[in-house]
Amino acid sequence: MRLNPEQLVFVTERHLATLTTLRADGTPHVVPVAFTWDADRGIARITARRTSTKVRNARRRGPDGEPSRAALCQVDGGRWLTLEGAIEVSEDAEDVAEAVRRYARRYRQVEHDPNRLVLHLHVDRTMASAYMSS
Repeated sequence: MRLNPEQLVFVTERHLATLTTLRADGTPHVVPVAFTWDADRGIARITARRTSTKVRNARRRGPDGEPSRAALCQVDGGRWLTLEGAIEVSEDAEDVAEAVRRYARRYRQVEHDPNRLVLHLHVDRTMASAYMSS
C-alpha cells in the first residue's frame, strides 16, 4: 500500500496512535501505541512486549486460518489517518532491531528488552481526513 504525499508526511510526524485488535470474543481491544511506517514494504511496525493483549490478539487466526486484522488510527486535531490490514507477530531478532531503530528515529531511543517483539500491520486499506484522502 502506498500512501499519498500528505499521508506520508503525517505518519512521519511525532504522534501516537491507537491500535485496535479483536479479542477472542470479537470485542475490540484499543490501546495507545507508537508506530513507524515502512513505505517500501507498506507496513506499520509496532513494538510490544510478548505478554501483551495486543500480541495475544495478533497471534489469533480466523476460522479459515487467515491472519487477524487490525486498525491503527493516528489523530492530530482535525487530521486523522486510519491504516487497516492483516497483523502478524515477528520475534525475529533482525526484525525487532529494525523496528527499534525506526522507533528511535521517530520517537526516542529505547533500552534493550528481551521480551520485545514487533507487530507488522500489512496495510491494505486507508481512511483519512478529507485533505489527505486524494
